[in-house]
Amino acid sequence: MTFEELGLSAPILEAVKDCGYETPTPIQEQAIPYVLQGKDVIGASQTGTGKSAAFALPLLTKMTHTGQPQVLVLEPTRELADQLAEAFRTYAAHTDITVGLLYGGVGYGQQTDELKKGCDVVVATPGRLVDHFYRGNMKFKEVKTLVLDEVDRMTDMGFLPIVRKIVNLCPWEGRQTLFFSATMPQILQGFAKWCLTDPQEIAIARREVAATISHAFYPVGLDQRDELLLALIKATNFENLMIFTRTRKEADTVGSMLRRNGWEQEVTVMHSDIPQKERMASLKGFKEDKYRILVATDVAARGIDINGVTHVINYRVPENPEDYVHRIGRTGRAENTGDAFTLLTADELDFAKSVECFINQKVERRKLEGFPYVYTALLDDSVRPLRKPRPAMKHRRR
Repeated sequence: MTFEELGLSAPILEAVKDCGYETPTPIQEQAIPYVLQGKDVIGASQTGTGKSAAFALPLLTKMTHTGQPQVLVLEPTRELADQLAEAFRTYAAHTDITVGLLYGGVGYGQQTDELKKGCDVVVATPGRLVDHFYRGNMKFKEVKTLVLDEVDRMTDMGFLPIVRKIVNLCPWEGRQTLFFSATMPQILQGFAKWCLTDPQEIAIARREVAATISHAFYPVGLDQRDELLLALIKATNFENLMIFTRTRKEADTVGSMLRRNGWEQEVTVMHSDIPQKERMASLKGFKEDKYRILVATDVAARGIDINGVTHVINYRVPENPEDYVHRIGRTGRAENTGDAFTLLTADELDFAKSVECFINQKVERRKLEGFPYVYTALLDDSVRPLRKPRPAMKHRRR
């Protein structure tokens, strides 16, 4: 099926052509007709599948410029909100549709001016959106479509009560609601039933690790985690590397450690305590190869468009197996090869088993040859030595 056959308008098809999109992805092919029909949708929220275009393209097709918020999209993080607002602007380039972006960590002035000038589409994080409502800047009465994106992540971040409030602020009668979530725990099933009407479901399949990714656990004693991380990086012929940590403090600590050990000019750190301008500069610098190593919390794992990453290292095994797939999915994209390594200590065995159960495969255990391991029960005969992680295949970012 082609984009033309899906029923998109001529200006939107022109933007699709500008973007170089040739054929719809599966989620686009399934979602676009439902969105055009005005139906509520529950859809999979998989990174790299073209989900944003699956709802942005048909919504823009149905819209005309009024200067009032007609489409409201909620995102869990500032980075995702910024990225999606830019996508909407790109897709609306041949229309007069206006897009507003609301997120915290910056002043209210520019955002207030945008709302007063008139926005047809508003992309927002929950907290800042409600702040603008209380300030009298954001009006909900003309909202016709509400998009809840990465809902499981918003739940994890404690946003569900405020999201409920936002849903109630939007008109109920005639409202179209689009609900995207990678996982559907019981609490979200009840929430979806409450806020959607007879939704069309696009099957949320269990995510699979791309066949182009080589991934492995590296068992190590707790006291040698940092030492092994440094040795692993030095033994890895990477073009660009993302290192994921569980906490903001860990991200800062790892970033400082790398700077002290030879990567001072090549490392940048990104997490929610860093001012927004600096975070966006870090992301931009990494995309443009100013930095070769990005140390980040899971704020960078979901949805953010960072193509061409050759290697990923998990400083710890993620507590949520879904996060493991999102993290390592930053590499091996667009049929390129990639490597993903995870440092594994004894206290994380249960998390490792959860990951293997979730992806339905055993993750290989490896040892780095020449590393002066201190004995841990994790280092047994089932862990095969590895001389060096395999070098990255040369490829260009897209």
